[in-house]
Formats: sequence, structure tokens, C-alpha cells
Amino acid sequence: MPQYVDIANVISDRIQKGFYRPGEKLPSMREICTSFSVSLGTAQNSYHFLEENGLVIPIEKTGYFVRQGQLASGHLPSVQPVTQEPVDIKNWHSILELAASSPSDGVLQLGRGMPDVDSSSLKPLLKALSQTGRSTDKRALYYDDISGMKKLREQISRMLIDSGCDIAAEELIITSGCQEALSIAIRAVCEPGDIVAIESPAFHGAIQILQACGVRVLEVPTDPITGISIESLEMILEQWSVKLIQVTPNCNNPLGFIMPEERKRELLNLAKKYNVMILEDDIYGDLSYRYPRPLTIKSMDMDGRVLLCGSFSKTIAPGLRIGWIAPARFFDRVLYMKYTGTGSTSSAAQIAVASFIEDGHYLLHLRKMRAMYHRNLQQTVEWIGESFPTGIRMSQPQGGYILWVEFPKNFNANAFNKSLLQRKIQVVSGSIFSSSERHGHCIRINFGHKLALLKNGIRTMGELLKNESFYGS
Repeated sequence: MPQYVDIANVISDRIQKGFYRPGEKLPSMREICTSFSVSLGTAQNSYHFLEENGLVIPIEKTGYFVRQGQLASGHLPSVQPVTQEPVDIKNWHSILELAASSPSDGVLQLGRGMPDVDSSSLKPLLKALSQTGRSTDKRALYYDDISGMKKLREQISRMLIDSGCDIAAEELIITSGCQEALSIAIRAVCEPGDIVAIESPAFHGAIQILQACGVRVLEVPTDPITGISIESLEMILEQWSVKLIQVTPNCNNPLGFIMPEERKRELLNLAKKYNVMILEDDIYGDLSYRYPRPLTIKSMDMDGRVLLCGSFSKTIAPGLRIGWIAPARFFDRVLYMKYTGTGSTSSAAQIAVASFIEDGHYLLHLRKMRAMYHRNLQQTVEWIGESFPTGIRMSQPQGGYILWVEFPKNFNANAFNKSLLQRKIQVVSGSIFSSSERHGHCIRINFGHKLALLKNGIRTMGELLKNESFYGS
């Protein structure tokens, strides 16, 4: 990692922890040179890097300042209490309303976990897809290996090195998106009636998979900075026979945190102590704003306890339906579940994605999108601060393009979203991120759109929030 990036990460960390407050002047170039024993050019590159990522702004002849809109820790979402017993899962119809909407409906989709697919950095992928369609090579029309195309598995294996993992191509299985990866993992590990511990809030897709598999769910309080509560989880494991722990520790959906490495190790050690498997969803991990990207829990796993899932749906485009899983000790069982579900995965998309990665376009695309999403976050936070009522709380995403907004307890997010839809804007109620529909006073916003669209959407929301009918007594 270049030295200027290392310095920028140190300054970024201090900003996130509140050592430098919004609007506060940062150390001068000369002070950076002295503190880190670097040249003026390195110091300048550090601040340019921070500026590109939306953390700081330059003021001519004055210096660099922390960009307004940085969140203070006191305004983070609260950690919600949960029922410490297994529950049945509800709310499929709310999710169906979200999933049934499409871009062609003319609705600004601020609720879907959809990346920006208009970036020029995707042109090589579109070209690869086009060439696959015109090629006289009939590979794209054949069934492929159930495990997936070897060339693509090899590229993913190389990519995983950045997350700290040493996983061979032969240990990977290509799936139809991360949704299938999670589904076959849960079906491979669990039987109907088993208990699975999840974060609260948690990804709604995983919750519905658990319901379809007939398992019961125990929600665990989750901190917006450090992740799933290890202390609460241990109390649960002492009381209940839990089969699986499902977590999204890197660029979490919907809270956006990156779980600190020491907490990841504590979680893994706890799973070993109580002989519980971990299902790790790393779908947003490559979109971390900081480089190098964070380690996975899987990278610390020495006994095949962690099943690791990922996908290109959030980093490239969801329509590709290309995901993957490293099933560890459950490889044969997971492969069987894939065979009985979808069989082999689309060959054409695998060929195009493998070429996109092999030719170096994927890493360039990631670099561009990480910077754009980070800038969008800072601007979105500013606009929300200007337009929304006081008393709200917001997450502090460390990657990706998902923002969690918490309103007072008497706020009705479902009613708010229905009113928004009449104005051709859609967010998503926090109730679908719980197995028992808690978090109904929260919303999730996708800030990965073009800034002009975001600005109009947020200001429309701000105007609508002046209506007191969304607040109960």
C-alpha cells in the first residue's frame, strides 16, 4: 500500500472517531511531513486521496478541513433490545412489494440494494457480454460444471487473497447470485426446527431463506460500529442449542459497519467454544472505502467452521446473477444442494465476468465506485441534515451504498413509504430487516444513485416528513 494511502487512512480513522470534528481544520502539510517523516509530495497526495473520497475539503490559502456532514457518535442508531427466544418469521408480503418493483416503473429506487450500472468502467464488461453472444464458440450455450467455470473460480480465488483468504479454485462453487449461495449453505447446515442466530437488523433476504428452510431465528443486538454483540450472543449460546450464526461483518447490510478484527476473532472463538458454524456474507466487502479491504472471518478460520459467500451483484450488476461460496467442510453437501436447486449457472455471464476480472477491469471499476459511493455518502448526509427533522439517527457506513436512518419510536416507516411511492420515490421500511418486524421506525436508503436524483429524492422526503401523520401518539 502506498505511504500516502496509509497516512490518509490514519487521518480518516481519526475523523471517524471524532478526533477531528466536522468543519475543523486539519493539520497543515508541514505538520503532516513532520509527524509522519514524509515528503511534501506524500503529504499532498494523502490530502488529495481524502478529498477524492469525500472526507475533506480544501479552502484556498487556508488548508484542509473536515467536510461538514461527518456524523458524531451520539447520533448513531441505537442498539435495539430483542426477544431472547426463537421466533417464527413474518413479513414476506412487505418484501414482495419491494422486490416486485422494477427500474421501468419510473420510480426512484432508494430502497433496493442496487449498484450504479451506468458507470463507464463497465463498458469492457458489456463488450465481453456482446462478444460472447457473437462468438462461434458454443461454450456459452452448454451446461457448465456444477461447481462453475474453472476460469472464473481461479479469478475469484486470486481476488480472495485481498480478504486474507487462501482458498483454491477447487474449493469454490459458483452460484446464481449470493442469494442462492446463502440458501444452499443454510440448507446444507440446518434441518427444519434448528435455531439460527442472526444480527438485528439483518439482511431481509437471509431472513426469508431461514423461513423457507423451516428454522427458528434468534436475533442478537447489533452495534452500528462493532457489529453483533458477542456478549449477548454468548448468553444465547449458553441457553439455546444454536446450529448456525449468520453475519455480514464487512460493510454490513443495512448498518454499513466493518466489524473490528478483534471482534471477528472473538466471534470465531465463541463459535468454536460452542461448536457452532458461521455463515459469512461478504457481498459488500470489496466496496470498503479503505484500502486494503477488511479481512473476512473466513481468513481466520483454521478448522473449516466458516462458510463464506460473495457475489458480483453489488459490485458490478445484480442482473448477472453470479455469486459464489466457499463451503469448507460442507462442500459435498452444498454441491448437492446446488444440483437439486439450479444445477449449473449461466455460462455466458461466467465467461464475461471472468474476462472482466482477468483483464484488470474489475479492480479499476472497484476503485472508481468506492470513491463515488463515499462522496455520495458525505453529500447525502449533508442533505439529510438540511432536510430531515431533528432527532434522527444515522448509520456511519464504512463501505457500500446503504444508509440506515432511525426516527423516533412512534414513526411509521411503512406509511411514510406508501406516501413516497405516490411521488415516485421508494425507500424500504426497517421492519423487513427483522424476523419479528421490529425496526418499523427506521428506513434504509440507497445513496448509490446520481447526485441530482439523490438531492431531489431527499428533499422530497424532507418535505413529506413535515406531515405529522407519520408519527403515532
